[in-house]
Amino acid sequence: MRLFGATAPGVPPTRQSQPTHRRDRPGPRREHVGKPVWYLPVVVAADAAGVAAPMYLALRHGDAARPAWCVATAMAAWLLVRGSRARYAPRHLGESNRVGPVLRDWLALVGLLAVLRAASGEGSPFHLALTALVPCVVVTTVCQSLVHRHLLAQRRDGRAVRRALVIGEASAIDGLVSHLARRTDHEFVVVGVCPIGEQNPGLVAPVATRLDQQAPAQPSADSAPVLDAARHLDVDLVFIAPGPGMAGERLRRLSWAVHEDGCRLVVLPGISEVARRRVDVSSVAGLTMLHVAPPIRRGAAVVLKAAMDWLGAGLLLALLTPVLAVVALAVRLDSPGPALHRQIRVGQGGRPFRMLKFRTMVSNAEQLKAELAQANEQDGRMFKIRRDPRITRTGRVLRRYSLDELPQLFNVLQGHMSLVGPRPPLPDEAVGYNAVELRRLSVKPGLTGLWQVSGRSDLSWDETVALDLRYVDNWSPSVDFGVLCRTLRAVVEGNGAY
Repeated sequence: MRLFGATAPGVPPTRQSQPTHRRDRPGPRREHVGKPVWYLPVVVAADAAGVAAPMYLALRHGDAARPAWCVATAMAAWLLVRGSRARYAPRHLGESNRVGPVLRDWLALVGLLAVLRAASGEGSPFHLALTALVPCVVVTTVCQSLVHRHLLAQRRDGRAVRRALVIGEASAIDGLVSHLARRTDHEFVVVGVCPIGEQNPGLVAPVATRLDQQAPAQPSADSAPVLDAARHLDVDLVFIAPGPGMAGERLRRLSWAVHEDGCRLVVLPGISEVARRRVDVSSVAGLTMLHVAPPIRRGAAVVLKAAMDWLGAGLLLALLTPVLAVVALAVRLDSPGPALHRQIRVGQGGRPFRMLKFRTMVSNAEQLKAELAQANEQDGRMFKIRRDPRITRTGRVLRRYSLDELPQLFNVLQGHMSLVGPRPPLPDEAVGYNAVELRRLSVKPGLTGLWQVSGRSDLSWDETVALDLRYVDNWSPSVDFGVLCRTLRAVVEGNGAY
């Protein structure tokens, strides 16, 4: 068993959880460092207040009969809807800041209250009550986001985590430990491993427990060392990375022993970057199967995305026309050259198109690019320099707040781009793409995307590709809505914009 703190060469150490006592006897286990106890009352109180306060004020202003009864009913219904969907379960508190689940809960609340209103004959104006319910979405979303941010900060400090023991082939273990160590937005800290088979010569940590490559004749030959390790390290759950040495009946018998000892069991299927909504579990002929749905490429969701692009771009252009005029004038006055910069980019399916931007560089910037090639700060196929000498004074301001991207709304109206998607590459960048990177071109490029709301130019090329592929494979209208909401914050903060 590789104890916490000892790692293989090239594998970053995992964060450390709070110290715990050793546990040598089987029995019910507890999670050592749980989430702060104030999460639940704060979230419930925010949900209740988000419904009660605005509805009471609206009904009193509208001279509705029995306002207190209506408020109590709406508040109870909102808490019931949220509770029935496990929003208050300890496992889910603080784990997400997505708006989509809140909106679905709100629609269920409206439907439930409409049924209660019809059944009771309550006569208050429905439009008044419906308007009063809108603030609860904002209050719940804000509270959810604050709790989520606090939980992430806790986990960066090694708190609110669960101790895990990993079982599997040495290579699979190293990959899992390395993957978990690179991120702190999850609840797991690996405190030990039980490798299967011959010792990996790359491991330098002491190994106290090792399972045979072949399934043992006696079931206890697996369970005994695993349970001993779990008790010694006082773990909360056991990760199993299935493989040739750990599958079928052997895995089944080990799961019996782990569950009887009071530990949770998590089996890793080996797939990554697949949204939960795309995965379905079924059982056929005694076999557990994971069904992975294909990415959305047609149907109502695609039509909805196109409609949102067209309407959103048209509305933004109508509202921002004065801003566009002022920016264009500032660009012309700051340096010689046109206000707009037209550049060939590669769009969906590898088709080139002419992308519009406000000019942020000197007019001969393309000719100077070859002279600055050695100063490129990107580690991949993009050209980025933090203090690019070609950028004008006005251009730095425009880039800081992403105002130079606004003319791309015309590209959205023309159908070349979408409001949300991967950034469109230059032709010389796309020529060097490998098979994985070419998948970025499976959807329309976007005015904004996961890249823009996750660090922009501060990200490495591999991180940029990973974010784009996550979007390409898992996009949905709710994902687009979330990215658009996060874009406003990213623009205001300006992180990674240069």
